[in-house]
Amino acid sequence: MKLGFEEVQLAYTSGSQKARVWTEQWVSQQLYCPNCGNPQITQLPANLPVADFFCPKCNDQFELKSQKKDFGAKVADGAYHTKCERLVSSTNPNLLLLSYDLEGAAVRNVSVVPKHFFVPDIVERRKPLADTARRAGWIGSNILIGKVPQSGRIQIVRGGVPEPKERVLEAWQRTLFLRDKGLEARGWLVEVMNCVERLGPSEFTLEEVYAFEAHLSHIYPNNRNVKPKIRQQLQVLRDNGFIDFLGKGRYRLRQV
Repeated sequence: MKLGFEEVQLAYTSGSQKARVWTEQWVSQQLYCPNCGNPQITQLPANLPVADFFCPKCNDQFELKSQKKDFGAKVADGAYHTKCERLVSSTNPNLLLLSYDLEGAAVRNVSVVPKHFFVPDIVERRKPLADTARRAGWIGSNILIGKVPQSGRIQIVRGGVPEPKERVLEAWQRTLFLRDKGLEARGWLVEVMNCVERLGPSEFTLEEVYAFEAHLSHIYPNNRNVKPKIRQQLQVLRDNGFIDFLGKGRYRLRQV
């Protein structure tokens, strides 16, 4: 995987316009599909509502966000209602986050958030644009990356160094079971995964996960049986190899 951008003549003079062309070209030429391992993904026609690329082998779609600085806890995205509609669709895109060095004309970091981590709680509604704006009343969205578990933020390039492809594919497969769950079930699993990861990579107990009861009750106020729900989610995570059950109420987060 080459990390430098191709030196091509561009009609643009602004750095942001050049970077957009460079990053899109880099993804088309250098990035493999993290879902199936296909060595290349293909750019879609411009100005589609959500997606930018797709894999011709597995048909997964990808939305690309690129910028000079590292990404923070939230990422500005497209129309809020369009994003919410796509959450329940099989064509909802995975999210590629790419940061670059403009002066060095090279990729610095690339990560991907698989689409099965997209639940309503991580899509934030922005304020409508003012009446004086060109698109007055338009409502955008933010993707709350900070609410995605670490296992759902898979590094492909870290600090200018590509991660081994086998490790990326393994990390992707580790949480692929979420795709088979409905939107509400995925929401619960993602929240409990976040709780488990906050306890660290070492062993943890059921009682330690119960400490998040108030937090989960705030997210799901209509659920009056949070502790049984926690136990249920831990069993699903155990059955799918995300955690190991060690006996007597003790668990361990399985490492990639």
